[in-house]
Amino acid sequence: MRPISISNDIVPIAEFKTNISKWFKILQTSRHPLIITQNSKPAGVLLSASDYDELVYRKSFLDSVERGISDAENGQTQTTDELRKSLQARRSVSNP
Repeated sequence: MRPISISNDIVPIAEFKTNISKWFKILQTSRHPLIITQNSKPAGVLLSASDYDELVYRKSFLDSVERGISDAENGQTQTTDELRKSLQARRSVSNP
């Protein structure tokens, strides 16, 4: 996702509504988020589907890293041997 262009990527909601198909085409080609304003204040942000997917993926990844760091800080870790035994036990249960 590219940075926001103040002169091109901020649009009042009335203009957005009257030219919605134009704005969706611009969104796809520019790869810039579109800031929609209402009463001269930011009211929403429109992203392309691929930019949204990228944000969700990054958030999920960062949440996973955060959980891992928290587990390590709280001593909730396993040695390689403990992990192998745990995985073997799970396999044995699921494949009798």
